Amino acid sequence: MFIAQAYKGDNTPWKVIVTILITSGIFILNLVAFLISDPGDMEQAYALLKKIPKNLSLILNLAPFALLLILLFLLVKYLHERSILSLTTSRSKVDFSRIFFGFAMVFIFTVVSFIIGYFIEPEAYELQFKPLNFIILVVISLVLFPFQIGLEEYLFRGFLMQQIGIALKNRWMPLIITSVLFGVFHSANPEVAELGPIVMIFYIGTGLLLGIMTLMDEGMELALGFHLGNNFLAATLVTAEYSALQTDAIFKSVGEPATLSELILPVFVVYPIFLFIMAKKYKWNHWKEKLTGKVIKPPHFTSTMNYKGIIPPKNIITED
Repeated sequence: MFIAQAYKGDNTPWKVIVTILITSGIFILNLVAFLISDPGDMEQAYALLKKIPKNLSLILNLAPFALLLILLFLLVKYLHERSILSLTTSRSKVDFSRIFFGFAMVFIFTVVSFIIGYFIEPEAYELQFKPLNFIILVVISLVLFPFQIGLEEYLFRGFLMQQIGIALKNRWMPLIITSVLFGVFHSANPEVAELGPIVMIFYIGTGLLLGIMTLMDEGMELALGFHLGNNFLAATLVTAEYSALQTDAIFKSVGEPATLSELILPVFVVYPIFLFIMAKKYKWNHWKEKLTGKVIKPPHFTSTMNYKGIIPPKNIITED
């Protein structure tokens, strides 16, 4: 039902293309610049960014996402004539408890994992805690990260997954395509240059995890919370010289960069555990149908906005 929510709006091809180009422009331009630039130029650009005060740099990095997310919402509402609710979930209202659960799950796992790693190898981390800078960082993160992860989730797991799904009439292709795109659009991150192309397994695997959450739960709430928790801790708990975001986190990693096993382990071991926990809590079933089944337009899916103010017939189910 989540993918079929797209049928509640106007899916004229040119409108879909316009929305994709406008809202994914920042990802496309970033990727093109990365592909056509000399590696030396990219290193100089990263070095230049590191000279900017960290909190200011974070604001400059995240602020464009706020504008693009607002644009996406406006395009969905007025160009596609459908509600933001239908882009978010198949439920009658957004389930904020799911957002909080997704956030708490990744938060607890990351903090516990860090504590264990710190006690095993304390020399790999450097304490750089500065109370005032950290408080400012937390405020910036709480205000702007919801826009950043919101754009990525609403674009990849929301708009693109739904539009590809109704175009191809199945669920598995939009899951694969959006996960690969999610990884590809992160390929310009400095982590890829430092750790190598193998890190793409982590990015694409994370996209698959978030996509499976969305399809199995028939909504993006868990993915929104999980993604927010992950990025919030990436900015506030531990940073590294090669991180995409340079911040005044509590700790700085000064050890060796992540190894192959450390990149692969989350995707093939930890992520399935996350899915198992969520499946038990929310009683997921019919995995094959929800992940690979056909997408069929429900005959009653009609948006009130398509009536241009005219009261719809009583036998048609509508939404506000």
